[in-house]
Amino acid sequence: MNRLLFIIFLSFTLGANAQIFRPSQPIAPDESTLAIQYYQDGDYEKALVLLEKLYAIPNNDGYFDFYFNTLLKLKRYDVAEKAVKKEIKKNPQNDMYPIALGKLYQEKGDVQSANKIFTDVIAKLPKDEFKIRNLANNFYRFENYDFAIQTFKQGRKVLGNEQLFTFELLNIYRFKKDKPMLMQEYLDALATMPQLLPQAQAVLSSVFEDKNDYELFQGAILKKIQKEPDAEIYIQLLTWNYIQQQEFDMALRQLIAFDKRTKADGGTLFNAIYTFVDNGAYETAIKAYEYLLTKGKDNQYYLPSKIEMLNTRYNLRTNGKYTVAELDLLAKDYEALLAENGKNRNTLFAIKKLANLQAYYLNQPALAEKELEEAIKMPGVNDQEVGQLKLDLGDIYILTNEPWEAFLVYEQVSKQFEGQPIGNEARFRSAKLSFYQGNFEYSNGQCLVLKAATSQLIANDALNLSLLINDNIQTPADSNALKMYADAEMLLFRNLPERAIKKMDSIAIAYPQNSLTDAIMMSKARIWIKAGEFQKAADILKKVTDDFKDGIWTDDALFTLGDLYEKKLNDIAQAKIYFQKLITDYPGSMFSAEARKRFRNLRGDGV
Repeated sequence: MNRLLFIIFLSFTLGANAQIFRPSQPIAPDESTLAIQYYQDGDYEKALVLLEKLYAIPNNDGYFDFYFNTLLKLKRYDVAEKAVKKEIKKNPQNDMYPIALGKLYQEKGDVQSANKIFTDVIAKLPKDEFKIRNLANNFYRFENYDFAIQTFKQGRKVLGNEQLFTFELLNIYRFKKDKPMLMQEYLDALATMPQLLPQAQAVLSSVFEDKNDYELFQGAILKKIQKEPDAEIYIQLLTWNYIQQQEFDMALRQLIAFDKRTKADGGTLFNAIYTFVDNGAYETAIKAYEYLLTKGKDNQYYLPSKIEMLNTRYNLRTNGKYTVAELDLLAKDYEALLAENGKNRNTLFAIKKLANLQAYYLNQPALAEKELEEAIKMPGVNDQEVGQLKLDLGDIYILTNEPWEAFLVYEQVSKQFEGQPIGNEARFRSAKLSFYQGNFEYSNGQCLVLKAATSQLIANDALNLSLLINDNIQTPADSNALKMYADAEMLLFRNLPERAIKKMDSIAIAYPQNSLTDAIMMSKARIWIKAGEFQKAADILKKVTDDFKDGIWTDDALFTLGDLYEKKLNDIAQAKIYFQKLITDYPGSMFSAEARKRFRNLRGDGV
């Protein structure tokens, strides 16, 4: 009996049988505890000596399970049979004892006699939900899972309700790793319980082992869709199933077919597109938005689709490989949107995206500066939005070689929003600017203040920057190496990754004894992630986790590895390994809570 089953078994025995567990003679607490400990440890000979004594006490039937199972473990079948038949005679209404007798026959190899007992008990099921559950639980206690399943299924027939016992059956199928029945039970349940969809996705992804499982499930879903073509829940499930296999265009095809068949307004498709974007399937997402635009301007999803299509194209063009010509066309699309809808609070997102393209990709920082300065003065923009615009403007001042202006803007926002997330962000950007300039002392001072920030992400970034500075200013050579690294980070800030990598590679040549190796590796990994070279990034991050177990970046590297394998490299097994390593080896990391949540979700703990 594994540990989980033992806990269930123990709690049921000492809980459900509490009403008959009234010993007429006092029991030494140490004897009871010791007996159960021996049992749990598998030391059955020693357990039996104490259990025989405890079970012999009148009205002490609560020890029956332990006593009986110990006899089975020791193959003392005659003694076990005598004990169980005695209990059947004493408690003819309690179906636990016939099941125990059947279990005994199973252990002896008399499967026919055992099955006859089990089927007779199930055939006599009353129209009582509680008694049906109790019988199934008794089968479960004696590890007769198939008969527990039969009990629940027969219970559905007796009570005339096919929706009963869904969660119990899901648990048993999952425990048995019976994938076909687990799939079918979810499919049957989802029609009336669509809220189970996230749980179904989490559990099935945790038990499916390869593409064959997904293809088998796909066939089962399609059969459901044939019977219920207008059931949206099955389209959502099929979409998810295709996405798990990275078959994004197939998922889109199903969604469009459903939208046309049901003459829908596009809502189901619009909501599903976010999943494509989250998985980096930008081209598929763009096709989906283009389809929605064909519904015309009167459709409620027309303008949102136009906006999101632009944003998706922005993500596509600014991640991975791109050309200036492509980005220039994208900028013109944003300009057209602004010309059509005006520059106002509702189009603020487009102004910011356009400014970002101009500043970091099209070498037009002066135009970006003008866009943001005008946006700050627009009527209707609230204080938080103005604060964020100022932070973006401060970043562009750095690009236009106006660091003092950037510093003033950061300080202004920091003071206006003291202690708030946007204020902490402004202070951190000021610290980064000082770092780029080689003013390590001031940068470190700002970071020390931010270590107490309410935003855990800012606090962690500030702590890492502070540790980086402190670890690398001990000698003039260290400081000079750190200055070169700061120059490389500045190049990254200006979106010049190739020049940044060259600068980083030159540090080891100029200062062979520097201690910046792990920081440089993390920077390179981020460059490869942005470029869409996920396997290259993973290879670097693995080296960080292997070679720098006590480094300041190791927990970051582990979390990033888990995230890459889950979302980009489609390897759930590897994702779980890295999330679990982070949880186990770095429990104090700020990433630990999120890693634990992600690990449990991948393991399918939703049931």
